Amino acid sequence: MAIISRAFGRRRADAPATLPPGQHLVDGFPVLTTGPTPGMPPDGWTLEVTGAVDRERRLSWEQFRALPAETFTCDVHCVTAWSKLGTRWQGVSVDTVLDGVGVGGAFVWVECEGGYTTNLRLTDVTGGRAWIAFAYDDAPLEPTHGGPARLLVPHLYLWKSAKWVRRLVILDRERRGCWESFGYHDRGDPWREQRYRGD
Repeated sequence: MAIISRAFGRRRADAPATLPPGQHLVDGFPVLTTGPTPGMPPDGWTLEVTGAVDRERRLSWEQFRALPAETFTCDVHCVTAWSKLGTRWQGVSVDTVLDGVGVGGAFVWVECEGGYTTNLRLTDVTGGRAWIAFAYDDAPLEPTHGGPARLLVPHLYLWKSAKWVRRLVILDRERRGCWESFGYHDRGDPWREQRYRGD
């Protein structure tokens, strides 16, 4: 059985202008994961920043929640072709998490509870473009959606918004993560339909 399927259609003529090509709207919030949902209570959660930095950072849940948080609304788009518009989140900007560490690389390798990984360009998670989210719809983030905290990079396909994030490793060269190693695109821009390597 093939891991990759190109069974995606073009955007319907009556689709809203905020819907990328090949996507359709959903009412609920589908849950897709690569393995079991880990049970991670907030008091056992930590977030580390390591790699090509001047000073590593390790935040407990309490320290993380003491950082300035933002409430924001964004659209999310899954590579499996569903989109959800106007989702409401709370989180800490990745810019805030990286503040003061002295970043010395251009890429971020994301490691999560349960072993999931993904790779991103530093420019895709800085400049107010990404958050470590801890709440959805004014409620603590459910474990099935990545709670207690997940990366959220809404301008890229949702597989880049890694659930149960635990570590950001700054790298000077790109390293492919879980889905990227199976042929998914290294960047994943939904407006350019970057689903697979070569798109």
